[in-house]
Amino acid sequence: MSHHAELIDAIDALLPQTQCGKCGQAGCRPYAEAIATGEAINRCPPGGEATLARLAELTGQPLLPLEQPAQLPLTAVIREAECIGCTKCIQACPVDAILGASKRMHSVIVDECTGCELCVAPCPVDCIDMVPHPAWEAATSAAEQQEYLAQRARLGRTRYQARQQRLARLAREKRMERQRRLIRQGSRSGPRSATTPPRQRQRQLAFKAAEQAFERVQKQLESAIRRRDTQAEATARAQLPEAERLLTEAKRALEQ
Repeated sequence: MSHHAELIDAIDALLPQTQCGKCGQAGCRPYAEAIATGEAINRCPPGGEATLARLAELTGQPLLPLEQPAQLPLTAVIREAECIGCTKCIQACPVDAILGASKRMHSVIVDECTGCELCVAPCPVDCIDMVPHPAWEAATSAAEQQEYLAQRARLGRTRYQARQQRLARLAREKRMERQRRLIRQGSRSGPRSATTPPRQRQRQLAFKAAEQAFERVQKQLESAIRRRDTQAEATARAQLPEAERLLTEAKRALEQ
């Protein structure tokens, strides 16, 4: 692992893992990557002064005041009687800490909520409140508070990564299904002829999509091997046979 990658990991380990985006990045890991390339370290309200001091010590950056006031640990609470089941908060939650379905009442899993507040703005009926996290309020000593913050960080990082992997998998499956549909449509179009250029064009599009998908999986595999990311490598290896099969089918349809 390179020194730059080690620095990113070290910075990420200090961040609170609320995944709130108040730093201007899409999550704590992207903020760690930005800090490693020179981004200011004073843009993390949930981390507060303590995290700021640790980041300054690690990176050598000056200890500047926080850009926004420090924020104590929070959790979201949905006023369930007012919830209309729109699922917008579920889609916004970066750690999948909200349960519910369309037109059904939603509920926050308090133990897994990081207090990011990202669910508040999308709510069309303004039925979400942010309140002090009960685990933080129940802590009776500084040691118990630190234990809670460490637990929140571990869980927040794990659930954020799991959500990112789930969304990436769904996006890949959607692309694969689109390619299958194009291949099926191309296969039903019959032999090539001068009178059916649109059908041939459809086959060409299907082949191009399958070719791009195969190349994308190959690049993901190569990247995972370089980063020594065993989970990403296993995922890419599992997808490679299906991508290769779709490419073969698309090529066969194109040659008909």
